[in-house]
Amino acid sequence: MGVSQHGRTSRLDLADPTLRQWECTVLAADPEQGIVLDRSAFYPGGGGQPPDHGVLLWQGVQTRIVGTRKGDDLYLIPADGDPLPPVGTAVTGAVADDRRSLLMRTHSGLHVLCGVVFRDFGALVTGGNMEPGEARMDFNLPEVPSDFKARLEELVNTEVTADRAVAVKVLARDEALALPDIIRTQSNLIPADEQEIRIVDIVGLDVQADGGTHVASTAQIGKVQVVKVESKGRANRRVRVRLVN
Repeated sequence: MGVSQHGRTSRLDLADPTLRQWECTVLAADPEQGIVLDRSAFYPGGGGQPPDHGVLLWQGVQTRIVGTRKGDDLYLIPADGDPLPPVGTAVTGAVADDRRSLLMRTHSGLHVLCGVVFRDFGALVTGGNMEPGEARMDFNLPEVPSDFKARLEELVNTEVTADRAVAVKVLARDEALALPDIIRTQSNLIPADEQEIRIVDIVGLDVQADGGTHVASTAQIGKVQVVKVESKGRANRRVRVRLVN
């Protein structure tokens, strides 16, 4: 569950993060729980990446999707007042492209940031969050050089313009955990019962376990601006970034 299938839903978002429209069938529709599809490209959220927005189109009707909730199934949350497609209805799903594409660029940008800070400053991630085009990441970094902000921005954008490939693969748990340094957070967030682990590899820079959606190469991220570096405790530093093109 979680890599290619979640409950009754095949996860098209992880199989092809460029997919924006597809045909599917409604398996459940409840005003409290939400809508369950047999196939879905809606990213449900997780790892700091927010869920997708979009629409379901059916029989001349539109249902806006404004979020996703994880449970035994993936439940799509319709906008208040929008109609629910009946169970068994064939629908067309469509992900809001601008939001998803910007989130993919942002997420990949955070992996570049994480890779640079780990490689050049030896720091692990203690937390993070993102919205389309902007994000924060916290690091266990007791000592910060005086030129850290400017230096970090330069190092990150050097890796972005290097046009490094972003490769994704799924490995058996033991094989994945045998890879060096794939856990870049201070605590291991991989569920103990997860037998397959998805690996995102920014080739030559950063390899880590991750369940989000990404661009195909770092050049697609665009320029990253380090907006601010804040102290959040004796050893914790918060780095705020945004995409500027």
